[in-house]
Amino acid sequence: MQKIRLTTAQATIKFLKNQYVERDGVSIPFFAGCFGIFGHGNLAGIGEALQENPDFRYFQSRNEQSMVHTAAAYAKMKNRMQTFICTASIGPGSANMLTAAAGATINRLPVLLLPGDIFSRRNVAPVLQQLESEFGPDQSVNDCFKPISRFWDRINRPDQILSSLPEAMRVLTDPAETGTVTICLPQDVQAESFEYPIDFFNKRIYKITRNRCDQNDLLEAVALIKKSKKPLIVAGGGVIYSEATNALRDFVDNFKIPVAETHAGKGSLKYDHPLNLGAMGVTGTLAANLVAQEADLVIGIGTRYSDFTTASKTAFKNPLVKFININVKSFDAFKHHALPLVGDAKETLNELARYLRGFETDQGFQKKCRELHNEWENEVERIYGRRLTPLPSQGELIGVVNEFGDPNGVMICAAGSLPGDLHKLWRSRHCKQYQMEYGFSCMGHEIAGGLGVKMAAPERETYVLVGDGSYLMNSNEIITAIQENQKLTVIIFNNNGYKSIGSLSRSLGSKGFGTRYAFPQDGIIPDDETPDISPVEVDYALNAKSLGAQVWSCKTFDEFKTAIMESRLSKITNVIIIENDRFDSVPGYHTWWDVPVAEVSTLESVQKSRKTYEEKLKEERYFFPGNKK
Repeated sequence: MQKIRLTTAQATIKFLKNQYVERDGVSIPFFAGCFGIFGHGNLAGIGEALQENPDFRYFQSRNEQSMVHTAAAYAKMKNRMQTFICTASIGPGSANMLTAAAGATINRLPVLLLPGDIFSRRNVAPVLQQLESEFGPDQSVNDCFKPISRFWDRINRPDQILSSLPEAMRVLTDPAETGTVTICLPQDVQAESFEYPIDFFNKRIYKITRNRCDQNDLLEAVALIKKSKKPLIVAGGGVIYSEATNALRDFVDNFKIPVAETHAGKGSLKYDHPLNLGAMGVTGTLAANLVAQEADLVIGIGTRYSDFTTASKTAFKNPLVKFININVKSFDAFKHHALPLVGDAKETLNELARYLRGFETDQGFQKKCRELHNEWENEVERIYGRRLTPLPSQGELIGVVNEFGDPNGVMICAAGSLPGDLHKLWRSRHCKQYQMEYGFSCMGHEIAGGLGVKMAAPERETYVLVGDGSYLMNSNEIITAIQENQKLTVIIFNNNGYKSIGSLSRSLGSKGFGTRYAFPQDGIIPDDETPDISPVEVDYALNAKSLGAQVWSCKTFDEFKTAIMESRLSKITNVIIIENDRFDSVPGYHTWWDVPVAEVSTLESVQKSRKTYEEKLKEERYFFPGNKK
């Protein structure tokens, strides 16, 4: 057996750059490169290995959390067929990746982390940045990755990567298992050498198969669909990851079953399809939520049924409603006591279609769904057409981006009040236009994630919609975008604080406490009812200019519209800033979200909200097959 002497770090990079995935006969490298910030925990190991492998691209980042956000957004845009490696030094460098790592796992997106770790040999402990524990000398901050990783390992000897790295690849490339994978690399082990078998570094191809569901379950599903009177499809991210959007459109066209979309599934069906009812759940449309209330059969495709999708288990009100769930992951397929079709979305839809030939929903039901679709489109036009003064509404500004931005572009967002309004109002013209991180809804994901989207689809304009709160948390990847010549258009909605949480706080009777960017008055933080609030002024234009961006600072609706159109001609990263009305919101439509209200309070407004909350709680339910009230 031929062998080659390499350090652990060199062998790791040599192995990873030769890993490929294949689906439907198309093979591509699984890793597009490595993001990293170097420190004493990875500089002499992984850093040196990357320097020795210039054909495997290294990318700088400005924040360790950011680079994981970038990798996750890139993987999402690539339908989980490609991602990045992320490396960081020990201590705070590695700990900074935790937040985004949790987001990747929650969103079922593959990311490989190579955090530096403390010395495997312990004679020099405690080393700089070591979390020293009296409960065990092998503990470090990297142990915090265990509950948020789909696979976790610590390499204490150079030969251990021979078994660990293939296992990491198995998890990363499995659509049912994927998420964050963490391989901790002690800084001394990274630099130690070993004679590795040369065959270990041969090109490996992992086939992403289109698994078929059980045929008996499939036939049972066919019978349920044929028996149903008011079926509803809930399209999740799995439709897009499976590249099943055409199959879904054909399925809807043939059998006339309406579709509601989750955040991850938005764009599964073009917005103007007459049976696309739009967003589902708490942030859903009037059309989707009304049909959901009466549905006797829900066909969930690639969704994990978050509380926003189910409106905290209040959306599906038919006492006899049943569920069919198509999902590669059995954990999700069995939710709501569904008939589980554990398999690939595209393959399963096509198989169902073959058995359903001749079936079509009732003409009256179809007509109602089309009327609701049209009614909702009129509502979107109304909101787009508002001209609120003195400050514009967020809804009409979203309309400007949607209508005057590049129709082939991509919009990315993650947190605040924007996701709710975007889920309702954004008109997706293609299946990749709406990139919302809403599994974790992580503030600070937006700009870093936008970079990942742009790197995955450099031919498309990328619009990053971000509130001032999220911008202040993490804006520095604007520098990385400029460094890598990746044009972003970052749109800052200035709310002078946390608009979304302010609205939620007011709805719970807490008056927006702690959500304004304002100076304390007599040592007390003001709320939205405090008179004569003195705001904290932030010059976002000057800040963005200092990072190297081209900037438009808008005062009016018309200035904003002009900036959106002019930004399309720019060749570098743009930042467009506009203040919008903090108190104006797009309404909810026949929906509710369970956020507990204080059971005891001296505030009369909270007491009133608690009574409403207790009444709404009664609508929550468990789902069982054929469950009757």
